[in-house]
Amino acid sequence: MVVLSSTASNTFMLYLEVVGSKYCLLVTNYIYPWQDSPMRQPAEEFLTIRAFGAPAIVIALAAQGAFRGFKDTKTPLYAIGKCSHFILPSRYLIASILFWKLNGEVSLADPHIDGGKFLQYLKSGGLLIARTSSVLLPMTLGTSMAARQGPVLMAGHQICVQVWLTISLLTDALAIAGQALLAGYYSQGNYQEAQQVIYRVLQVGLVMGIGLAAILFLGFGVIVRLFTADAEVLKIAWSGILFVAGSQPVNAIAFVLDGLYYGVSDFEYAAYSMVVAALISSAFLLFSAPVFGLPGVWTGLFLFMSLRVVAGSWRLGTRNGPWIKIWTERD
Repeated sequence: MVVLSSTASNTFMLYLEVVGSKYCLLVTNYIYPWQDSPMRQPAEEFLTIRAFGAPAIVIALAAQGAFRGFKDTKTPLYAIGKCSHFILPSRYLIASILFWKLNGEVSLADPHIDGGKFLQYLKSGGLLIARTSSVLLPMTLGTSMAARQGPVLMAGHQICVQVWLTISLLTDALAIAGQALLAGYYSQGNYQEAQQVIYRVLQVGLVMGIGLAAILFLGFGVIVRLFTADAEVLKIAWSGILFVAGSQPVNAIAFVLDGLYYGVSDFEYAAYSMVVAALISSAFLLFSAPVFGLPGVWTGLFLFMSLRVVAGSWRLGTRNGPWIKIWTERD
């Protein structure tokens, strides 16, 4: 049902993204007047090409979510590994492979749809859309503030953010595993095992974050040279090493907490807390970036991740929502 509903909306979404990408650039003229900027043409080309791959990404993500429910992480990995070298065509190859494999597990052509479950899916999906939009707000705002600094500073910023996100997302694999295990024990009413999953995933996440920070501190010079040999850009990128490496423990815990939210279907709190964190950090970005430049942008992004950790830690310590069953069992 999830995959089919995603497929039905993709034709319309493709049209919106191809046309909308041009309007996005018009909106960014207000954020950063770049009609004559050397960054404009590459941005237009990237957005247009990226839009054609968006429908396949939606299908692939929906299918990956279904495989997570089966605790099958191998099939999505193999699909991505076989097709990743095709870039844009790989989006559709990956979606096709996952769609075909999923059809062997469940009946995708079943005309009977449970209205109650579908409404529940739409509600949960709507909350997660709000959460994802909130994540994009400070990230996009940070990019726009960096763009005002000029092409060289923008290039250094993009290298830092790309490395920051790529390394941080390694902990997302841990979050996915924790989500699947916690959901299984929680749905079975095995709350003691659910507690152990929470403790272990948080512990491993913290250790992993510290380890990634150490690796980045030691290997940052090698990593940034994979992006460019320009001395000025490298200098800017080097100035962000504290942001990129030092924030990894916080990022790891933030991603792990996301997985725990989803494991107990705590979608409302996940969405609302993310909105609050995004608004606070975005307000900080608007103030700090014009005054402090890139350090102000990076501090704002670090604040965003820190607020996510604070909100998640507070939630785990409460007896509200779905967590009440877990902590009551502990007592």
